Amino acid sequence: MKYRAIATDYDGTLATDGTVSEATRRALNRYRNAGGRLLLVTGRELSDLKNVFPDVALFDGVVAENGAVFWQPTSEEVQLLATPLPKEFVSSLIEQQVSPISQGQVLVATWQPHFDVVKQTIETMDLEAEIILNKQAVMILPSGVNKTTGLQVALAQLQLCAEEVAAIGDAENDRELLLYCGLGVAVENALPELKAIADRQTQAPRGEGVQELVEWCLTTF
Repeated sequence: MKYRAIATDYDGTLATDGTVSEATRRALNRYRNAGGRLLLVTGRELSDLKNVFPDVALFDGVVAENGAVFWQPTSEEVQLLATPLPKEFVSSLIEQQVSPISQGQVLVATWQPHFDVVKQTIETMDLEAEIILNKQAVMILPSGVNKTTGLQVALAQLQLCAEEVAAIGDAENDRELLLYCGLGVAVENALPELKAIADRQTQAPRGEGVQELVEWCLTTF
């Protein structure tokens, strides 16, 4: 196969309302059985992902928290790829009535309309942090951490190069991922700005779009 690995986003790409269909799981298995490697690259926290997706071990590696955490199911090894933000940052957001707040091993996340408060707090505290948007989600990470930096760690450990990877996603935080890999694919339901930079676009949305990509990869040499 020309593309030896598929790197897929989870919500809005692989999954619909947090759930992966049986047909999509079968497609992933066909790709694995043909010798392909699977990478999941998501903004979700690892514990949350394991709860909503029991078959996560289908993947050779999982980049979670938008690039801040890498987990290999076979070894159960979890690597933090960045230093967490100070506790005072979250405390300050709570004091400013930012809610809800989700805190992973590195990632801090909330929702719109709290973008301005989060941005001002980062500036006031002089933090080396950046905001990454994912549709209505507002994700805060140490500067320079994103899905691509997490994928680079995964590829190095799996002895793959970016040119061999087909990446697929739907939202703003997938942009660098699609540009970095050998093939960047936007699912049909992707944001217009992501479709604009993608190499290919699927005809179907979400998991059905991933199924399309699998079939295309299996027949492209």
